[in-house]
Amino acid sequence: MTGTEKPTVGFIGAGRMATAMAIGLVKSFTDVGLLTASDPSEVAREQFSRTTGCGTTASSSEGAAQADIVVLAVKPQYVGAVASEVAQLKSHQLLVSVVAGVRLQTLHALFGETTRIVRVMPNTPALIGAGISAVVTGCGAEPADVELAKTMMATVGEVVGVSESQIDAVTGVSGSGPAYVYQFIEALSDGGVRVGLPRDMATKLAAQTVLGAARMVLETGQHPGVLKDAVASPGGTTIAAIHELERGGMRAAVMNAVVAAKERSVQLGES
Repeated sequence: MTGTEKPTVGFIGAGRMATAMAIGLVKSFTDVGLLTASDPSEVAREQFSRTTGCGTTASSSEGAAQADIVVLAVKPQYVGAVASEVAQLKSHQLLVSVVAGVRLQTLHALFGETTRIVRVMPNTPALIGAGISAVVTGCGAEPADVELAKTMMATVGEVVGVSESQIDAVTGVSGSGPAYVYQFIEALSDGGVRVGLPRDMATKLAAQTVLGAARMVLETGQHPGVLKDAVASPGGTTIAAIHELERGGMRAAVMNAVVAAKERSVQLGES
């Protein structure tokens, strides 16, 4: 592959994250005909092909053989089996792992010590191009490999660079974080229904409020606490509501959730 050629990409695993990444990659990184996915599940292959327009195969070794970039997108418990089928990659191939909890040391032991590997932690909003991915820097791969991985992940959202020692913490915040936000939106919608709003209206109000508040944080650059104070007038409705959230331990519960997810990620890496 030269600097002017578009790379071939082979996904190992054809699930939701692979599908999201493939959609982004064919828009601005490579061509449909240069991207394939392998998966033993016929249903997963058919859905991937229907959604992305890209080819598929049931064989991991076949899917990886012709790829310049091999994207490992399977569940952690299947990595060993995939490695046995694929064996050591060729020197020109780059392995990009989006598998939660599986460390570079483990990946090198499975795929070969000389294999060029970059580890990435994306999240599910990548499905709509609104994800954020953490790319591990200083990972033993060439700097150009890390930049290539960042370019790939930028097709489905924002990108940050982290050390591998930070990746479990990233998992606790942004990797698992969408689920916390969905639960908050659901609870906010439930509150709206409790006080008399129709469910569809309550959910739309809740979701758009979360979206707008998130944009305020990102676009103003102000601390969330400052933005919160700007809404909370003395003796008003918002401070009364915040008092109840504090009474319920919301902040401690969210912090504990991040810690629990981070610790589970560590456990997955040790298993």
